[in-house]
Amino acid sequence: MLSIAASMLEAEAAETEVEKIKYMEENCPSLSLPASMQELQDLCKKLHQKIDSVDEERYDVQAKVTKCDKEIDELKIKVIDLKGKFKKPALKKVRMSADAMLQALLGSKHKVNMDLRANLKQVKKEVKDEEKEAVGDWRKNIEDKAGMGGRKKIFETEA
Repeated sequence: MLSIAASMLEAEAAETEVEKIKYMEENCPSLSLPASMQELQDLCKKLHQKIDSVDEERYDVQAKVTKCDKEIDELKIKVIDLKGKFKKPALKKVRMSADAMLQALLGSKHKVNMDLRANLKQVKKEVKDEEKEAVGDWRKNIEDKAGMGGRKKIFETEA
């Protein structure tokens, strides 16, 4: 298949080259430089006229393309507007458990259990003794600093 595709690509490239040469022969005749000044001026005038005609054609084609682009954009906007006008119906509340809903969706063949707590591991909480001691220390510090004597201790430790 690759060899067939390669040969088709080569044939296509050769065709495009032939078409290019044919187009250039039709639209661009060989350049013959005249000897006199008058003939050179006539050649320049002809070239300018051809340039002007090609520019006019290019402008016309460009105007058509921009017009078509605008029409495409307008049609896209119309399509979007038509899609947006569709009203969605209001959904009704349905009282159904999650198990019943999954059974309705998946069918009666599949048994699905939504009890998520059954799959969890039980973890025992360990209480650290260090935390209790830290709480005790904190309370002792507050009691020591309470009252006028405590304020003095704060200032004395800072100074």
